[in-house]
Amino acid sequence: MSEAWPYWLVSGAASRKQNARPSGGLVFANAQQQRQGTTKLVTFLGKGGSGKTIASLLAAHHYATSGLRTCLVVQSQEPTVDYLMGGKIASSPKTFCDGALDVVRLESTKLLLDPLVQLKKADAKLNFSQGALDEVVGEELSVLPGMDAVLALGAMERLIGFAGDILKGQKADQTYDVVVYDGLSSEETLRLLGAAEKSRWYLQRARDLAEKTDTGRVTSPSILRLLETSAMQDSGSETPGRSIAELWDGADKVLERISQAFADSKRFSCFLVMDPSNELSVNAAMRYWGCATQAGARVTGAFYAEDGMHNEQMQAHREVFAPLVVASLPSVPLTKGTNWSQAISNLSANVKTLLQKDNFGDIPTPVEYNVKRQTVTFFLPGFEKSEIKLSQWRGGSALLIEVGDQRRVVQLPPSLRGKVSGAKFEGKSLVVTMKPKHSKLAVLVFQS
Repeated sequence: MSEAWPYWLVSGAASRKQNARPSGGLVFANAQQQRQGTTKLVTFLGKGGSGKTIASLLAAHHYATSGLRTCLVVQSQEPTVDYLMGGKIASSPKTFCDGALDVVRLESTKLLLDPLVQLKKADAKLNFSQGALDEVVGEELSVLPGMDAVLALGAMERLIGFAGDILKGQKADQTYDVVVYDGLSSEETLRLLGAAEKSRWYLQRARDLAEKTDTGRVTSPSILRLLETSAMQDSGSETPGRSIAELWDGADKVLERISQAFADSKRFSCFLVMDPSNELSVNAAMRYWGCATQAGARVTGAFYAEDGMHNEQMQAHREVFAPLVVASLPSVPLTKGTNWSQAISNLSANVKTLLQKDNFGDIPTPVEYNVKRQTVTFFLPGFEKSEIKLSQWRGGSALLIEVGDQRRVVQLPPSLRGKVSGAKFEGKSLVVTMKPKHSKLAVLVFQS
């Protein structure tokens, strides 16, 4: 069986990137530092038709021409990127910008092959399936609903290495400085951003079942060994075996590292994109801001097309999205083989500064604790009071907030554990006041 993407990450792409040079334009002051550091993920959220793909292309070309080794990852099958780049984009990288930019399309049918290969290798060592797995042919596997996001998450982890050197396929010297991800949709991207944090809850519940039930105690060691051998670095019969507890802890550590990366401005940037002439697009961008925050990620800034915008309209949008920095993108001709050098030269200083931004400035964190005031503040832009359900459980040690078709469990520090005594909106944030008294369960549903 031939080796499928993403094995190219450790082959020709690396040598091309090392020899790539900036082709003009702004050179990052910290470009050399970025090269020696870790890979950063950049993505965009917005309503369909708001310009996410155009923004992704502009950002990718900007990073590439600024001296950073860049990869644009496209997941949709629509040929927009192919048309605008003037070439066919496939599952193997196509190089642009004198070797500084790779563009690749994620294809789930091909992404299915690599995990199966690793699983078969692990099975050969452990004899878990007693040869039954050898009868499975990767090329006959089809993609089921929900698989695209999971496979994309695995592919992005191989590209970026949020988990460090724990997982197989990771290298200390990453191939790229920046990876720009143009996902299937904003909803799918949001699920991807919150997948690691949400998976930690499922992992803990699975661990409880494995440790507290007879079936779990019998089956979980073999399953964990199989997953360890197929996915973890330096695993196998030639290395000292980890205990079952260490395997559970290791899996949780991987998920924790990945979830923390989405709150690190040096590892992750998420931008909103909107059409200012379309009120629905503006409202959707605001809502996606809140959804990203609820998913555990943080938004860095927002972009909009400058066509037909008056100064009064621009100022109004800036005020609505404050404290988020809002900048206007230039118009890009939608022609085959667009002149991206010309498009990049039209980027304003504000856009370049925002794309380079590696901090969140005055943007509030998703959750803030104030022991003195006995409050927990949830930053939730774009939502109304009637949409939020707040639950208190586990003896007052945790809050569950449900909004934007997402649930998030927030563990409270000991000094804030107690009964919820009230909650109110202040600006774009929900402020929950705690009373230091234990309670098994309290539920607040806001009514408009």
